[in-house]
Amino acid sequence: MTLLKKYFLPGLAVEDRSIEVPLDWRGTSPAALAGVEDPKPTRLSADSASLVPDPAFAGKKIKLFYRVVCDPEDVDKDLPLLVFLQGGPGGAGPRLTSPTSDGWVEEAIKHYRVVLPDQRGTGRSSRVDGRLIDAMGAQAELEGADPARRQADYLKRFLADSIVRDFEYLRLAEFGGVRWSTLGQSYGGFISLCNLSTFPAGVAAAFTCGGTPHVPGNAAEIYAHTVPRMAAKTRAYYDRYPEDRRRVSLLAQRLATTHETLPDGSPFSVRRLQACGRRLGMKPAFEELHNLFDLAFCAGDGSEADALAAAGDDPSRIALFDGFKQGALELTGSAAEPLYWTLQEFIYADGELDAPIGWAAAREAAGRAEFSQDARPLMFYAEAIFPWMFEEDPALMPFKPAMDLLMEDTSFGKLYDVEQLAKNEVPLQAAVYFDDVYVDSALSLDTLSRVGSSHVWVTNEFEHDGIHGDCVFRHLYKEALDRGDLA
Repeated sequence: MTLLKKYFLPGLAVEDRSIEVPLDWRGTSPAALAGVEDPKPTRLSADSASLVPDPAFAGKKIKLFYRVVCDPEDVDKDLPLLVFLQGGPGGAGPRLTSPTSDGWVEEAIKHYRVVLPDQRGTGRSSRVDGRLIDAMGAQAELEGADPARRQADYLKRFLADSIVRDFEYLRLAEFGGVRWSTLGQSYGGFISLCNLSTFPAGVAAAFTCGGTPHVPGNAAEIYAHTVPRMAAKTRAYYDRYPEDRRRVSLLAQRLATTHETLPDGSPFSVRRLQACGRRLGMKPAFEELHNLFDLAFCAGDGSEADALAAAGDDPSRIALFDGFKQGALELTGSAAEPLYWTLQEFIYADGELDAPIGWAAAREAAGRAEFSQDARPLMFYAEAIFPWMFEEDPALMPFKPAMDLLMEDTSFGKLYDVEQLAKNEVPLQAAVYFDDVYVDSALSLDTLSRVGSSHVWVTNEFEHDGIHGDCVFRHLYKEALDRGDLA
């Protein structure tokens, strides 16, 4: 175990650590690498270990960075472990400032020593960005290989089937093989079910929040359910702030008639404006959007009337506030988390697909007239990727050749074992948010009805980010404790 440093934050004792893991787990297993016997190998763990790794990646290692936090008074206590499975995809683990800076942590450290990994390719775990992808393509070309194919195959190694093997190895090699509990937020819930399909023997209890995938499922099915929810959420936003219908319509007219750029030089188009709805499934997204558009216009008091008057009633001449454009870039840009959009639809790719994913969200949206750039009121996208993003966003442009191949691929790592989940014995406590924009509650409930030892709390009190308050994890923990699942 490589200890990088120990230090204290207000209310937290922290250790920064890292280990090496294989880039390509095929052909080996966490138990074999850790030099221990796998007590209960599953079909998925055995199948992966029997596969031949990609020759281009054989023997290559990447770094897995993780933090361990606890109450300073508990540094020397033998506490059970809780590993946090971050949402995303492509999101680093939380960077805390105190136990209350991420609401669930304050409750968790009362009961656990908490492990906060940066999933492979994120944060400080051999982060993947455009520069790395460009370099990989250049190296493949020098070797006489197809650069885009090498890049695409590399990106496949950063999905849940690899992530769960990293964490199982971490558990075995660095924590003595002790069973731990898992807490999965959003995509972390997908990882949780992949883990229960692959390495259930290592899990004492599992908690998921807004992150139960449909098993079996596919990207087209997901967006057929969630794109209409995006429209409904947009209408609810306009109902709360009716004046924003006019402001957004005027903005759309302005962007449709004049070339505008964001601070990174990328085009600020109507479709980029629609992408500003990325956080519509969170709280307080309505207020954040309202405050963003409140500062859009420069002239006078910032009203539509003053903006038009200053522009001689010509929408194409309306001046936009640079601070507004910076806010739009922060909502829609990818520099901080390039894997978030790159891997977005591939988290639904489970094994051998019947058909390519083929830009599932874009296909679904294209068939709905209310999402046209000319429609009024203008609809926002909450969480959806489009081909144009990889042509216009500087942080995503290097990924375009690989994306073109990935969207036509049909072979991915196997994530879920329906039979294993049906006979699951690990207590699973799931929070399902009834109005979730990103993860359809009906599909989640269908999955949970077929997972053994699962218990569900359905609520409409919270949005997709409910875990970041101080109620959700406390509720889940108490339910599991009262049921005897944590004994």
